Amino acid sequence: MFILELTYTVPAERVDGVLADHVAWLDEQYEAGIFIASGRKVPRDGGVIVAVGEDRTAVEALVATDPFVVDKVADYRIVEFVATKTALPLSAYRQQLPPA
Repeated sequence: MFILELTYTVPAERVDGVLADHVAWLDEQYEAGIFIASGRKVPRDGGVIVAVGEDRTAVEALVATDPFVVDKVADYRIVEFVATKTALPLSAYRQQLPPA
């Protein structure tokens, strides 16, 4: 599982100019079953996405297609983790630790 942290690199007015395209991109990822949750950070200097993916390389490739990245209004920090515990409604996303 992945935590994708976006940080805006330009003023909010420029971000807002790309926002509709970014939201359409988010919707595509939700429909594909890749994104679980997302939203703005407080204060509004970026956002956070909880995602599932095959591997880090696939997630990095996906992030590169975000209109925020294409239009250079945000940078991503990708954190990969193994979700060994979840709330019951998210139990389908639970993962096993890899063998030692």
